[in-house]
This record gives sequence, structure tokens and C-alpha cells, in this order.
Amino acid sequence: MGFYENWVVPRLIEAGCSSPPILKQREKVVPEARGRVLEVGMGPALNLPFYDPDKVEMVWGLEPSDAMRLRAAPRIEDAAFPVEWLGLPGEEIPLEDDSADTVLLTFTLCTIPDFGKALEQMRRVLKPGGQLLFAEHGAAPDAGVRKWQDRVNPIWKRLAGGCHINREVPRLIEEAGFRIESLDTMYLPNTPRVAAYQYWGSAVQ
Repeated sequence: MGFYENWVVPRLIEAGCSSPPILKQREKVVPEARGRVLEVGMGPALNLPFYDPDKVEMVWGLEPSDAMRLRAAPRIEDAAFPVEWLGLPGEEIPLEDDSADTVLLTFTLCTIPDFGKALEQMRRVLKPGGQLLFAEHGAAPDAGVRKWQDRVNPIWKRLAGGCHINREVPRLIEEAGFRIESLDTMYLPNTPRVAAYQYWGSAVQ
């Protein structure tokens, strides 16, 4: 990987994913995590302050990027519970079956190349009765916005580390065998419309 991927993209992602509207989305779902948590695509560990330490036993942080793990180090040092890195992509989760009480996805599904395989892996490691929590951006319901998402997406993903802005997140989750229990949607304020449509909620097996 070159200079742009190693040094520029991690900074762009951290800045974009720590904007006030995005942090508000994180605050809606992360406190619901419980037990042993697998966070897929932990990145710079922006979710750690939102976990409820009274409900969380530990967190596995799945993150293949060395640059992202380096940026996460200060937040992990301040965590009120153990955090263990798993340095592989979402398609290769190095945990035993039925290991996690919660799987957490926040602004991650947009970047995983083989999202179908990754979601299958998440189902494998999630315990019976466990929950998948998600807060993601994706395909808008309005035809005009969706048309621009499709037009912009090839350029967007090249500049933003593989991020897709037009994935139909609930459909992808359901096609992987999950059942969505709760789902909310909205356009984020003060955000370009092509990247503003949000999905958040929970799913079970």
C-alpha cells in the first residue's frame, strides 16, 4: 500500500467518522452492546467511549489496518474493559463458533469487499440469542439521490478507502440469514445527501 492508503486515508476516515452527526449515530447503538463483543472494523476505536462498561465483559477489535490500529492505541489505553485486537479482515474472523454475545458494525459494511462472506462469519461467531448491532450509511430511498450515489460511487470508493455509498444494508443483512428486529432510517443533517442516508438497528439469527 502506498502513502495515500497508509497515511491519508486513515486520517480522512477518522475525521469523517468522528463528525458530530456520526458520533450521534454511534451513541444510539453502541451502549446496547453486552457481554463479549466483536466489533468488526474497529478502525481508530471511536466507539470505545460509548460502550457501557457495566454491560461489557470485553471487546475484540477486528481491524486489518496497521495504520488504524496505531491511531486507536490511545483510546484503547483509556478503555474501562479489556480490548483484544484481531488483525484480519471481516471475511476471516479468527474466533470459535458461538464466541460473541454481540457483534457490532458501525460504518464498516460499506468497506468490506466480500460483505456476504463477512456477514456469514459474523453469524458463525455470534452465540444463539446474541445480537448484531449496526449503524451504517447506504442506498437512499429517493430515486434522485440514489442516481447520484450510483454515479459518484466509483470515485468515492477510490478516495475513501473502498467505501461504497450505495449498498442496501438491511437487504444485505437479511440475505446473510439474520432477522432484523429493529430498524430506523434518516438523512443526517449537515451532510452531503449522497452520503447522508443512515440505517441503524439490531438483528438476530
